[in-house]
Amino acid sequence: MLTKRNVYVLVFVVSVIGLLVVQYQYLRVGLGLARVQFSEKMDRARTNIGKELSEVNSLTYTLGNAIEKDTSEVNIGLDSLEKASQFYLNDYIAYQLGVSGIDAPFTYALYSRDSIQYLTSVRPHIQSEDALTYPIKLNGYLPELLNKEVILELGFEDLNKYFMGQIKGLIIPSFIFLLAIIVVVIWVLRSFYWQSSLITTTNDFINNLTHELKTPVFSIGLASKILEEGISEEKRPVVELIRRETDRLRSHIDKVLELASLESGKKLMQFKEIDFKPELERICMDFKILAASENLDFDYELFGDYYIIKAEKFHLENVIANLLENAKKYSDDPVIRLKAFTQKGKLFISIEDNGQGISKQDQKRIFQKYFRIKNGDVHRVKGYGLGLSYVQKIVRMHRGKISVESELGKGTRFTLSFKLTKNG
Repeated sequence: MLTKRNVYVLVFVVSVIGLLVVQYQYLRVGLGLARVQFSEKMDRARTNIGKELSEVNSLTYTLGNAIEKDTSEVNIGLDSLEKASQFYLNDYIAYQLGVSGIDAPFTYALYSRDSIQYLTSVRPHIQSEDALTYPIKLNGYLPELLNKEVILELGFEDLNKYFMGQIKGLIIPSFIFLLAIIVVVIWVLRSFYWQSSLITTTNDFINNLTHELKTPVFSIGLASKILEEGISEEKRPVVELIRRETDRLRSHIDKVLELASLESGKKLMQFKEIDFKPELERICMDFKILAASENLDFDYELFGDYYIIKAEKFHLENVIANLLENAKKYSDDPVIRLKAFTQKGKLFISIEDNGQGISKQDQKRIFQKYFRIKNGDVHRVKGYGLGLSYVQKIVRMHRGKISVESELGKGTRFTLSFKLTKNG
């Protein structure tokens, strides 16, 4: 069975092989274009060489003397004349090739159709099967002088190496970039799995720690309940404080465990089609009672008759309660408004407060786990930065969306949207 890690590695290997294949195809295309360009340049060079060697000039006159072994008009020996002709012709061919844009090593041979070889390059002339040869039929002075058909043949060996040198400006950067991509991807994958391993270890530690904490919390709660019986009125507030703080600690532990189980995927949510309006109305009524006891200004409006959605009721109720609790905590004199309505096949729930607001920079991070908004160098409200991370997780699992609009000093509005299964 393929694990996620094996799938990533397989995709990476296939991608690298694919890049190499594409690079190889580009190389073949590049070599093909280089051959075509070389042939076009050679055609121009052959035309120029054939034209100039057909005329009577100092080069053709010297070549004619060397071929006929005539030293009567020069003050040098025959060997010197042949060597001079050999180098003159070599320099002339190199010049014409350079003018046409060819700087590949070459050899040459000047011969007639009856296979008599008159002049060759210093290097032995290439005539192997792998070599490329370009014959140039000469007209004019030399054929007329010898009364024979004269051919100047140019030869090139190992042109692939020459072509590779021509396109190395493309090949070398391509392989460098490919190697860089491979190194970066390997580094990212290693970092990703190292981070995943670290996160898994951290979550396991948190889970084990919170589970271990539940036992002493339960014992403290039980002990405080026993102490409450028959205790004096003077000490009763102390016991009640212990019970309240124990309940608070228990709720925090449950929240950490719930969020960890959701993130690990171990928690399976049971979605059912429900009318969420009665549940939302009950949450609002309970919060209104709490608001009255704590002198909060809270009001709500629920438009429409039905809010039929597919949801996990318990967690969705926690989401609303969490947002209402945040609105209360982060306001000095809380004024909180909840509004729900349906529009274009969706249920919208907005919760607005008059609190301290959230800066644009912090709005991008408020849903991150453990992130908390600071007021100067201290946190105004105690907590763990898990509430909004939990809210976003639940909303996404319901395939809904959550957005935030806020302005510093003026308040914040969170808006939830869920797809209706029935439009009412």
